[in-house]
Amino acid sequence: MKRHKERILNTIHLNLSNARIEVTNNKIKLIIRKAYWFRNIQNMMDMVYLVCSKIKVPLPNRKPKPAKTG
Repeated sequence: MKRHKERILNTIHLNLSNARIEVTNNKIKLIIRKAYWFRNIQNMMDMVYLVCSKIKVPLPNRKPKPAKTG
């Protein structure tokens, strides 16, 4: 604790967290574990970009949710 005291205090003072990075890292690890069926590395990278982005792909058998107003 003494060794990292300055960094800990900076984290508290600046209200920083690595939670978003950890969530993204876990998503990528999950995709890689499921990637046994990808034919090449580019397909896996495309899936990582798709899952980690805010892009919403509408499924053909589902109606899109109406946008919230207000």
